[in-house]
Amino acid sequence: MSTVYDFEALQINGKSVPLSQYKGKVMLIVNTASACGFTPQFAGLETLHQQFGNKGLVVLGFPCNQFASQDSGSNEEISEFCQLNYGVTFPMMAKIDVNGKQAHPLYQWLSKEAPGLLGSKSIKWNFTKFLIAKDGQVLKRYAPTDTPAGMAADIEAALVAA
Repeated sequence: MSTVYDFEALQINGKSVPLSQYKGKVMLIVNTASACGFTPQFAGLETLHQQFGNKGLVVLGFPCNQFASQDSGSNEEISEFCQLNYGVTFPMMAKIDVNGKQAHPLYQWLSKEAPGLLGSKSIKWNFTKFLIAKDGQVLKRYAPTDTPAGMAADIEAALVAA
């Protein structure tokens, strides 16, 4: 598989979504958790969604329970938590694994395309972020400590790129 558009994911409500429906848009893909020190980043991700959504940005949240069991709830509970506590309106996907044999194929591809620090292919923690260009290629990987606000300039640049 060669672009993000070659993958499908399940929405948090269980409906299958081909990522090709976002063709021509800039995407920010994030593995999320509801009980993590970085959980307040949901607010910043929602701000990016509000600020750049009408300009072509799609934020996609992928809940994951692989890091200290910080997202142990059901998809319904996760969805409710995100909406009630952070007003999340960007698309949330069904809970997935991002590492290991059961890792979602999208995350296997993302990790290969944009390795982390020292070439590490695995996702180290919640709120690792991937910026995807309009052509479906990975532009950049961000660490969990990188704030959504700190990515705004990169997102703006990706939105105006051909």
